[in-house]
Parts: sequence; structure tokens; C-alpha cells
Amino acid sequence: MLTEEQREFYVANGYLLLEEVVPADWLARLRAATEEMIERSRAVAASDAVFDIEPDHTAAEPRLRRVTSPVDQHPDYWAYARDSLLADVAADLVGPDVKFHHSKLNFKWARGGAEVKWHQDIQYWPHTNYSPLTIGTYLYDCGMDQAPLGVLPGSHDGELYDLYGADGVWTGSLSEADAASVPADQAVYLPGPAGSLTVHNCRTLHCSAKNDSDLGRPLLLNVYSAADAMTYTANPLNSSHAGEIVRGRPARWARHDPRPCLLPPDWSGGYTSLFALQKRES
Repeated sequence: MLTEEQREFYVANGYLLLEEVVPADWLARLRAATEEMIERSRAVAASDAVFDIEPDHTAAEPRLRRVTSPVDQHPDYWAYARDSLLADVAADLVGPDVKFHHSKLNFKWARGGAEVKWHQDIQYWPHTNYSPLTIGTYLYDCGMDQAPLGVLPGSHDGELYDLYGADGVWTGSLSEADAASVPADQAVYLPGPAGSLTVHNCRTLHCSAKNDSDLGRPLLLNVYSAADAMTYTANPLNSSHAGEIVRGRPARWARHDPRPCLLPPDWSGGYTSLFALQKRES
């Protein structure tokens, strides 16, 4: 799927943007599935295990922040995660044996879709190595006004940050002091036409602004790892497909990166979403 130049860019920078690579038939299926999820959300009055809703969500005017584990909510999401080019892209970057970890559908609703503060992913779900990556799919065009994903190039080779607050409570984002030290002027933002893919390594610092535009920005996110990356904490967004091999074969040996990783709270009961954690919602 990828050129050697693209692979080398990912290794050096910790991210990729692949524009308009998702075929039109897949986009149509994903959009239809997403519309079904929005219709289902009209019956939801409070965030639950599937739907994370904004405070002003109503049946008449639904406003979603996230659908958790969409691969368990509609068969086309899992078919896309398993059978499309996504797993091939992952195989080009983590090796021929690829394991699925989890998925989520983040919305960034129009006129106020929530900000995502600077953070790294791997502290939420540690593995024995740092091969995990997240592949985002833009279901519709995403311009700069819609708060696309922003990444800090090369940060995957830097330090891992403490995502606990001064009071010892998990915030899921950098402290104000750590965030102030991030060279935000070096951040790269990744807008793209419908069918574009964003890829970022699990250690890459990333964020996105609040969406104040008149257009929403649904971003379907699927997380993969090398088959020899083993989880050692509970999967906070567990699904029936977690751990399935989508390319190649299962690993016989675990591979351990000597760099340590921060341990999150006990996620065995799951959590609503990153948005709720960063806003310290109960």
C-alpha cells in the first residue's frame, strides 16, 4: 500500500496523511452506517457504553462526541477494519502480522464540537512495545475550520508524559505546564478530502481544536499493533474483536521495548470517552 518513502517518513515523524485513498463504495457504506448510529442516538438521554453525547444532545437535534467500539455496533465497521486497505497500511508500518485492538468514531459536531487536548495514546492502553498505531478515516471533507487532527512531528521518539493531574486523578492530557512546553508552532495539522487517512504512532503527541464551523467532522479511528505487542492492562474500549489477527499470523513470542510506560487507572470497567476524562466529567 505504501511507498518506501512513506514508510520512512512515518518512522522519522510518527505520522502520515494519505489523501483520498478510501474507495467510494467503502465511504458510502461507512456513511450509511454512521447515519444509522446517529438515528439510534436520538433515543439516548445520557452517555452510556455506546454513545458519548454532548450536554445539549436531544432527540430532535442529536449531538454526539463518540460512538464507542463501532465495530460491535454495525457489521460494515468491522468489515472495513478487517477487509479494507486499513489493515494493509498497518502491515506496511508494523510488520506483516497485524492485530486489531479497538475502534471509536469521534464526531466533532458542528458549532462547538469538543476540543481534544495534547496527549499521547499509549498511556491509555499500554503494550509490551510501541508498534500500536491509530488510523483515522475522514468520512467527509475536513478542512482547517473543522479542527482536523494536529500532530507534533518526531514526538514519538521523545518522552512519554504523565497524564495524571496534580491531585493524582487521571486527566488523559498533558498538564498545563507540560502543554506549555510543547512547541505548538511546530505542530502539523492534517486536513483532507473525504476518504483520506491519518496515521499516528501511539507515542505521537496530538490534539485537535474545538470545531466552531457549521460542518461536523466525523473521524472513524481504528487501532492496530504488531501481533507481538501484548497488552498488560485492561482494554478501556474493549470489543468482541479485540486481539483478532487481521493480517498474517499470531505471534509465538512477545516483543518487549525497554522504554517504560505510564500505567493508567484500572479500566476493567471501561470508561465513557477521552472527552469526558479530559473534562473531568463524572
